[in-house]
Amino acid sequence: MYCPRCGQQQISDQTKFCSRCGFQMSLVSELLLNNGFLPQLAELYNKRSGWLTRKNGLMFSLFWFLFFLFIMTPFWGIVDVDELSGISAILGIFGGLMLMIASLVFLKKPTPIPNFAYEQMMQAQAASLYGANVNQAALPPQQTQPATAYTAPHGAWRTPDTGEFAVPGSVTDSTTKLLNKDE
Repeated sequence: MYCPRCGQQQISDQTKFCSRCGFQMSLVSELLLNNGFLPQLAELYNKRSGWLTRKNGLMFSLFWFLFFLFIMTPFWGIVDVDELSGISAILGIFGGLMLMIASLVFLKKPTPIPNFAYEQMMQAQAASLYGANVNQAALPPQQTQPATAYTAPHGAWRTPDTGEFAVPGSVTDSTTKLLNKDE
């Protein structure tokens, strides 16, 4: 096994820390054993995030709007209480609007729960489609960059008269001239 931080080859797979940089290798070996997943974190994702989320607030504001505008307003109109019919229409429209704005501003987005089984199924399907054995413990293949991607350096790197490479002057040239100068 190699250290993911410094690349030092480890003596044993049971090594807890890298011998060169001190990186904790026990997590790396556990990740490799579980195909890139930590079972301890899966328990955290299985817990419910709560019901007070932005999505639930928006759904409640929609139901509020529909209930007061399409159920309560006609009900009070049928019963012949015109004041409550108007109040329920106003309450449905403006109340739903205020609930929607409040849920967008104050409530948090629900945290997405990763589906580990789905991800593993997709990796297995990709491996079967390409006919290759996907090894998650291996590094990706080395990538090369073509020479055409490199550009010439900026600045005066060629002399204007001959077109040859400019040679920088010595650091001591200007200092020795100052020392030889008669005062």
